[in-house]
Amino acid sequence: MTIPIDDMAAFCKKKGLVYNTADMYGGLAGFFDYGPFGVEIKNKLKAAWWSYWVQSREDIVGIDGAIITNPSVWKASGHTENFCDQMLVCSKCAAKQRADAFIEEQTGKNLEGASAEELNSLVAENKLVCPACKSSFKEVKDFNLMFSTSIGAAGGDDAYLRPETAQLIFANFKLIQEHARLKPPFGVAQIGKAFRNEISPRNFLFRCREFEQMEIEYFINPTIQTCPYYAELENTHFYLLDAAAQEEGTENILELTAKEAVEKKIMHEWHAYFLAANISWFASLGVRPENFRIREHMKQELAHYSSACFDLEYKFPFGYKELLGVADRGTYDLGRHQEHAKKDLMIYDDDTKEKYLPVVIAEPSLGVDRSFLVFLYEAYDDDKERGNIVLHLHPRLAPITVSVFPLTNKLAGKARELYKALKHSFAVSYDASGSVGRRYARADELGTPFCITVDFEEDGCVTVRDRDTTKQERVKIEALTSYLRKKIEG
Repeated sequence: MTIPIDDMAAFCKKKGLVYNTADMYGGLAGFFDYGPFGVEIKNKLKAAWWSYWVQSREDIVGIDGAIITNPSVWKASGHTENFCDQMLVCSKCAAKQRADAFIEEQTGKNLEGASAEELNSLVAENKLVCPACKSSFKEVKDFNLMFSTSIGAAGGDDAYLRPETAQLIFANFKLIQEHARLKPPFGVAQIGKAFRNEISPRNFLFRCREFEQMEIEYFINPTIQTCPYYAELENTHFYLLDAAAQEEGTENILELTAKEAVEKKIMHEWHAYFLAANISWFASLGVRPENFRIREHMKQELAHYSSACFDLEYKFPFGYKELLGVADRGTYDLGRHQEHAKKDLMIYDDDTKEKYLPVVIAEPSLGVDRSFLVFLYEAYDDDKERGNIVLHLHPRLAPITVSVFPLTNKLAGKARELYKALKHSFAVSYDASGSVGRRYARADELGTPFCITVDFEEDGCVTVRDRDTTKQERVKIEALTSYLRKKIEG
């Protein structure tokens, strides 16, 4: 079931998933704290991603870069001068709006890559005014999104909170490549916080000022463009909104396989592979693939260093919105750091006996918080028959895997023993408050896949109740661990 984003935010607060930061003081726009159950989902989400992309592969390694780094990194990358959004400021009350997002909401037009001149023209044509006081806007101006800070006493040196995780991969590229003893094609992954001083954070966790990214920078030899993993996922189904349709002002969705997208020269093998692999990862954790679409960036949207970019979008209640972008960054980043740091970042090719600068053929960058929202929307079910909310979270993501109930307080000792035994293998809670039916409802609302009731029967069994089907099964206590593991893996 789809609910408005504000209702989802209220549900998350009610169930201890996510709060406005320092809620008792009124919070702070664009910043959120994850509660005791939300942090479990978030950590399991990140662990599942790391397992899929790093621990199960030979060609991708990980790092954990600093949040504050040498400011020369941001000068070389171009962030210091160019990391900007365009802002509308009210001429009377000085309220601020992110220009492209506000005008898109008012006109329904896709304004990715629009110039300040185009935005000002649309404001005038559509007679757009400040939503707060109905006054006119000043002309659009650039606003740098980086948070500045200082290092050391008495002001110290200027620095920035990182606006993305990618640049620490590029700055450490040579060290990583040498220490991991890797040769292209290979990738470097990182999960970590990033900070952007968003003009108008909105839609709960979707657009925040502090957020986490799960990112890969994938490097290849520019003379070898084929992807050795592509054939594994070439039959993945894509719903694709290509650049041509957008330029014509339509939303004509192409339904085709990854292989067909490559054969039609819409994308190359690496982009098709990383898009398919990300869809596959989400699907493995319970997300319906039909809720995704791929949107090709139009030429005017592309960064000057990029030859292609594709966004994987999810159908939120407020429309299709980007979860990740798979971008071709070429040699831009390594080239810039090589130039500014005056360090050789080239790799020697044993076969050709020549050196080359690797190409970043794909940069799948996925938001953790946006992914968290996706899994909540996929799981959320206002079950009228049960009379309560059910979160159908995949067992690998559920904050509590098993909840143990004593049928009555007389069985508390026996139930506690079982609880302690299972805690070695699973995330387990103990609940003896209220009727068993009310305990089931509480477990459903937190997405607990299995509830175990300890009763007075002397058959060495307990009753295991399945969250999704509500079916109950008697299981031998000594077989519980293997039973639950099979259910989770299945």
